[in-house]
Amino acid sequence: MRDHLRAGIAIYNDGEYHAAHDAWEDHWLDLESGTDDERFLHGLIQFTAAVHHAHDANWTGVRGLAESGAAYLAALPADYREVNVGEVRTYLRAVAADPEHVERAAPPRLTHENVALRPEDLRFEAAAVAAAVLAEEYGYDEETVEKAVTYAREDLDDEKATSQFVTFVMDFARDAANRGIIFQRMAGVVGKRDHRESDVEGLFD
Repeated sequence: MRDHLRAGIAIYNDGEYHAAHDAWEDHWLDLESGTDDERFLHGLIQFTAAVHHAHDANWTGVRGLAESGAAYLAALPADYREVNVGEVRTYLRAVAADPEHVERAAPPRLTHENVALRPEDLRFEAAAVAAAVLAEEYGYDEETVEKAVTYAREDLDDEKATSQFVTFVMDFARDAANRGIIFQRMAGVVGKRDHRESDVEGLFD
């Protein structure tokens, strides 16, 4: 929960509203319906969807999402899971009353543990979640990113002092301006690792 939550918050604050929705949805789908955590993530998903649709001036859609998002968050404490839920709820209610409110007031930045997270604040597991959803969002080969995450975890489990895979996964999540170059380099080292592992497996055939 924590890694998905922090990943979504960080990329939402970076303006990636749709990708933030995906970061939370991956975990939300596994939660029991009606639980506080399920309603919490559902509310955040509706919130980011409302902000996303506002860019298309789809006011009917924005109103519906704001109403449902506010309803999902209604019974939760204002600081549930140490996120500024109260501020989000207030904003959603204002948008539900007047969808064009989004043109006059920017949506609140999300905070976790009193920090408005950005991608550079994420540790590896949360960065891995962010990398996966950003790969999907921008059409990068998702299998390559998944393999890089897997190899990074193997390196971390082996307590390697440095790992190209950890670096590439975290940089891919953090550095939007250079993401294309980072992906190319990531793909190169993933290909080399794949080749090396297939050679080792071939010794035992």
